[in-house]
Amino acid sequence: MTENHSPVSSETSVSTLTTSRIIAVGASAGGLEALKAFFQNIPENDNNSYVVIQHLSPDYKSMMGELLAKSTTLKIEQIKDNMEILPGRIYLIPPVNNLVIQNGMLHLLDKPKDQKLNLPIDMFLQSLAEFKKEQAIAIILSGTGSDGSRGIRAIKEHEGNFNLL
Repeated sequence: MTENHSPVSSETSVSTLTTSRIIAVGASAGGLEALKAFFQNIPENDNNSYVVIQHLSPDYKSMMGELLAKSTTLKIEQIKDNMEILPGRIYLIPPVNNLVIQNGMLHLLDKPKDQKLNLPIDMFLQSLAEFKKEQAIAIILSGTGSDGSRGIRAIKEHEGNFNLL
């Protein structure tokens, strides 16, 4: 798994950063096969950024990066707080965190410890809708309960695009 989160490299132009899309992909903990099938169909020269939001137990050590690497040639990165989002990458949320995007930066939030219901897909999609407006894109492969439905509504209200698969 690549851990490089340096500023824009010489291979990444500013125009690529402004024209690439951020695509949120929501999945439940059991969504590995759907994620693998999805990323197998993404071309290796794809300049979009993919942020995968999964329902994972904080006690769970995720092997998602290693498993997805067998299905794609895109760089896969574990998200760190205040991380710049770059094109042509897949970003994975750590199991112990929720995620939002603000001004193009990924921000990790602690999962609430006293709440039974945590909706990380909705939380990220709402922040993505506010940041990218009509350029926001969301794909829900699977979810837990209704997680993703409020986020999809926010994407739609900002005239973004979505698919439920």
